[in-house]
Amino acid sequence: MSNIITVKDMCLWYGEHQALKNVNIEIPEKSITAFIGPSGCGKSTFLKTLNRMNDLIPGVKITGDICYEGTDIFAKDVDVNNLRKEIGMVFQKPNPFPMSIYDNIAYGPRTHGITNKMQLDDIVERALRDAAIWDEVKDRLKKNALGMSGGQQQRLCIARALAVQPKILLMDEPTSALDPISTSRIEELVTELKEKYTIVMVTHNMQQAVRVSDYTAFFLLGELVEFSKTDDIFSQPQDKRTEDYITGRFG
Repeated sequence: MSNIITVKDMCLWYGEHQALKNVNIEIPEKSITAFIGPSGCGKSTFLKTLNRMNDLIPGVKITGDICYEGTDIFAKDVDVNNLRKEIGMVFQKPNPFPMSIYDNIAYGPRTHGITNKMQLDDIVERALRDAAIWDEVKDRLKKNALGMSGGQQQRLCIARALAVQPKILLMDEPTSALDPISTSRIEELVTELKEKYTIVMVTHNMQQAVRVSDYTAFFLLGELVEFSKTDDIFSQPQDKRTEDYITGRFG
């Protein structure tokens, strides 16, 4: 399995505060990689660096290398909009736009220049099918997305990210605001999506990492302590700090 993202000696500061220290990781494609660790350990910060969302925060300084498909994402000639099209993002709280279900999904393709109605119809249906929500919404595509349940809104946001055909989907605690039934639906969906996409997710729920991920990275105080196959991390961690965290001694 080849690696789609390679990170070398990456450090990140917010002003004077160093939030990430010498992170080295290779993320395999068409797999699910989970980031675990206590609150404030740098996992969401690292996730947002992968598609340069941290560019939007004043006073951020980043050193080291992040390569996506062999290209340095911080190179001068990288089109950030294009990078974020290929590396999509789903946030912790569902954030549908205050418009129809259809227009939420068509929004990205339209901004990238697709205006043909038949083409947009196809994209909307495919994205909603990929996000396992087409059957629930196909008769109300013109209704406002804000009228959907929380779990449906989150699947809509996943569909919206898929509409521009990314290669990678970053998910920042995608189920933390959802009830158990919606959570299990998203987990099933994520497991299906890895056939087509590479998924990197931050989760505060270790059981979720065990259930859905192929690989797990454990962060602590801005350091990547350990990264391995999920089964190995949870059955035979190599670092005492990982063991202490997953056995509940702290966190």
